[in-house]
Amino acid sequence: MTTVGPGINASEDTEFNDALRKHGILPQLEPTPPSPSPPPSPTLDDLLDDFTPKELQEISEDAYDDDAERVIAEYRRQRLAEMQRDQKRARFGRVYPIGREDYTREVTEASLVHEDGDAKESGTGVVCFLYKDGIVHSDQATEHIRTLATRHPRTKFVSIVGDKCIPNLPDARIPMIIIYRKGNILNQVMAWGADRPRQIEELEALLMVSGAVDLPERRRPGEAQRGDDPSDDEFDEDDPSAHMRSAATSTNARAPKNVRGPAKKGDDSDSDFEFDM
Repeated sequence: MTTVGPGINASEDTEFNDALRKHGILPQLEPTPPSPSPPPSPTLDDLLDDFTPKELQEISEDAYDDDAERVIAEYRRQRLAEMQRDQKRARFGRVYPIGREDYTREVTEASLVHEDGDAKESGTGVVCFLYKDGIVHSDQATEHIRTLATRHPRTKFVSIVGDKCIPNLPDARIPMIIIYRKGNILNQVMAWGADRPRQIEELEALLMVSGAVDLPERRRPGEAQRGDDPSDDEFDEDDPSAHMRSAATSTNARAPKNVRGPAKKGDDSDSDFEFDM
């Protein structure tokens, strides 16, 4: 076995060490990993995306040339149009308590209503929240539902005591979240938060992937829809109802089932209930 004398650092990149490596006395150096490529420089659109219309106005006044001023002004005009459109769509913004007799009108039929100007006729997302006071995870979900109703005012949120909606609904299924659009149940989740504490972002993600809440529509300058004519005097750009949020996290959502027939009293199986509304 070949040994290396004292005072020789095998990791040094010297001519002497190169000669030793050439004769197999020292091992070859590990190849140096390539340096990562620098991230691409942000575009002007990327830079402007985080500014409010008021900030865009100030930036436009300090623009370095006429072209930049024009682009910033167009971006601001488009942003105002988007926010104004979202504000007009903000029809709800809170949780509406309902009774069993209101279910068909306030949930099923409400989900059939299209927004003004909705060429796709996608209906309205309706979140029906069945709860019971005094159950810890139900109380926590109630707070989350209230916050999300404010955060997503284009979606209708209604609440009803579980066994007032479905007779003999076991506490083990509380809280229950039923999501409708265009008259159909898109998702149904039972006992949300019973397995472990749930964060509001998880519930928001569930509503998004189920189609209950609409994602914000952001267009680049030059892509504004015909008819966009914002007015600064008619729109409050700081209105929080105009801002949509997103989340990306795992949930315990399950696909809706078509099992019919009411569960027997005390039955905690996963069968769905008959909605006789």
